[in-house]
Amino acid sequence: QVQLVESGGGSVQSGGSLRLSCAAFGYSYSSPLCMGWFRQAPGKEREWVASIDSRGRASYLDSVKGRFTISQDNAKNTVYLQMNSLKAEDTAMYYCAANMVYDYCSMSYLSYQRWGQGTQVTVSS
Repeated sequence: QVQLVESGGGSVQSGGSLRLSCAAFGYSYSSPLCMGWFRQAPGKEREWVASIDSRGRASYLDSVKGRFTISQDNAKNTVYLQMNSLKAEDTAMYYCAANMVYDYCSMSYLSYQRWGQGTQVTVSS
């Protein structure tokens, strides 16, 4: 069973950068068809941030375009989220997710079957 472990969260000032990592363990017969990053701020719903498919095609939430970059290292079974020019509104718990079933990347959390435990990102203004 696939397990996802996030790391790299922390506290930064507005304008700063962080790089989140998501290491995947336990692949058996197939790799994820799509990997995604979601975030959830207190009192708000979980929000899709970015995703990348097995061909390396990436998609982003409009509010993070040009600031965040999702990438993957297949040799290390790791997905990254480079976050630059961070803003206070980026503050949230960030989750990595794997879609093992659907052959497309979705913005819906319902399309992802495996989730990490989350890593907190706090941006102070």
